[in-house]
Amino acid sequence: MNFNVVTLGCKVNQYESESMREDMLKNGFSQAENKDFADIFIINTCTVTSVSDAKNRKLIRRIRRNNPHAVIVLTGCMPQAFPDEMKQFHECDIILGNKQRAALIPSIEKYLSQKTPFIDIPVHDNSGFEYENITVSSFGEHTRAFIKIEDGCNRFCSYCIIPYARGRVRSKPLADLKKEIVSVAANGYREVVLVGINLSAYGLGEEFDLADAVEAACSVEGIERVRLGSIEPEQMDERMTKRLAAQPKFCPQFHLSLQSGCDNTLKAMNRHYTAAEYAQIVDRLRNSFENASITTDVMVGFAGETEEDFAESMAFVKSIGFAKVHVFPYSRRRGTKAADAPDQLSPAVKEQRAKQMIQLTGDSRREFLSSQTGLTEEVLFERLRHGYLEGYTKNYTPVHVVSADASLCSRVCRVKLTGAYDDYCEGELV
Repeated sequence: MNFNVVTLGCKVNQYESESMREDMLKNGFSQAENKDFADIFIINTCTVTSVSDAKNRKLIRRIRRNNPHAVIVLTGCMPQAFPDEMKQFHECDIILGNKQRAALIPSIEKYLSQKTPFIDIPVHDNSGFEYENITVSSFGEHTRAFIKIEDGCNRFCSYCIIPYARGRVRSKPLADLKKEIVSVAANGYREVVLVGINLSAYGLGEEFDLADAVEAACSVEGIERVRLGSIEPEQMDERMTKRLAAQPKFCPQFHLSLQSGCDNTLKAMNRHYTAAEYAQIVDRLRNSFENASITTDVMVGFAGETEEDFAESMAFVKSIGFAKVHVFPYSRRRGTKAADAPDQLSPAVKEQRAKQMIQLTGDSRREFLSSQTGLTEEVLFERLRHGYLEGYTKNYTPVHVVSADASLCSRVCRVKLTGAYDDYCEGELV
């Protein structure tokens, strides 16, 4: 029988989907040649917003309509966050929770023999919950490997459902992490990106931390770059920064989650820092790393955000000079504290504020890219398309070089950056 794995959501979900794909292949199933048709569909869901849930439902209906006799497995964050609602998903034959990846093959075999739909969603008991032992050895044609090293979150930001979908913090043991990175290095990957649900909390309650993970990854022969996924700002203290800066392979690109530049809004969100503290962390990173880039996420239109609050957030974001910003309007997420908060803003106000913030951060993006012109940087080329090579510098500046030499893909080359456009720099090989 053949199968397809369909993924919605973050890099952690993508890693887990790849793990399930490899598990299916090891157990005698084959990858379907057509992504729209298969005997078995495994749908790995995201539930970070209500829009995510709508996408999940639309996808399920389309797959069932096109594959009336297929076995559909629903898993990921949505079933785990809302287990009581899963009986409504009649199109699905198997529904598994977010800690049931080891049960995937036995569940499919059980359904194939009995033809009886079932739901298996154990609750997160939050005590003695060990890190799920899954690994990935390959990521298709990608040049960089995403390695999940942490799961769960203890923060409970007022807008976020993820702690309910993922449970509490737990971490991949260092020995397992290094073994997995040795495996991906042997398969030709030159860059690894460490990812997690709350990556900064890696090692919480253990005798290791995120710096230990970076050092372990940097020690692997064949790996030329080590990068971090999204991190929480307040855990990037001076000690952590010094240890990361001591690693030559570490990439000075920090996706430092902000959400708002207004202290009133940060407090309402149950974030654990002030705007001033965030700015101090940014200054420390820029003083510790040469040509560091700081990227972030900014939410606008949060419940209770006044015009003055929004103006304060705009001014703060402008003052930081981010290399890139993901801007999004606040979306009420049922099951969270903020969903029931007073003074919810209208969609029109949220969209207008998003447009203003996007314009501001677009200017910041262009200024950052312009600041890179004239520099000579090492670029890891990822692909050849339409007559040019595409790759990234260590600080994650996208670079295009006119060339038809496909042999340079997956190689690190020195490039002089000669020009800047809206979302990339142009360069020439040195």
